[in-house]
Amino acid sequence: AWTLHTTDHQVAGRGRLDRSFEMPDQAGVAVSVLLRPAADRDLTWTWLPLIVGIATCEAFETFGVESVLKWPNDVLTPKQRKLAGILAERVETPEGPAAVIGVGANVSLTLQELPTPSATSLLLENATTTDRHQIVATLAAAIRRWTELWESGENAMIEQAYRARCSTIGQEVRIVRAGLDDVTGVAEGIDSFGCLIVDGQPWSAGDVVHVRPVASN
Repeated sequence: AWTLHTTDHQVAGRGRLDRSFEMPDQAGVAVSVLLRPAADRDLTWTWLPLIVGIATCEAFETFGVESVLKWPNDVLTPKQRKLAGILAERVETPEGPAAVIGVGANVSLTLQELPTPSATSLLLENATTTDRHQIVATLAAAIRRWTELWESGENAMIEQAYRARCSTIGQEVRIVRAGLDDVTGVAEGIDSFGCLIVDGQPWSAGDVVHVRPVASN
């Protein structure tokens, strides 16, 4: 089962690590998807937010905006300006496990409206459209396609697609952890569980507060 909700205006959005955000009225796209996979599927749930990242990049490219993925779940331009953020959470229900997937994307924000200097919008990146209904429809179709591939067990295809879009791979990065020392090393790749491999050690999204290029201290 697959259910989608969207809104024109968000004042109490929640991102990864319970970060809050607002979205000006009719300036962005906020989408939540309730996904209920078949109960008998053996799925790697940690891949879900990464899969939605692939889908979001694919949707943006439909409108002429090139995008890359910063592990685990930020959608950026090649110049590392943020277009969208993603949150996916597994929930247990009487019918079996489900997931709530959230995507927040900057659509028509002007330079003065951007929440941070490192953000951007589809408008500022010269998208071929900023029609939010068209963007939601395209994004929903892409999310549905990629989550169906995930449910069908197309793991190798998904892993290849994510690695091809992930700009974190190959960078020297600093892993920032809550209450613990930072870890610095080279991001070597993504493992079969969607963890980031830094100098041979896997890191899950739950262990990490930030992953930053060392040069941007």
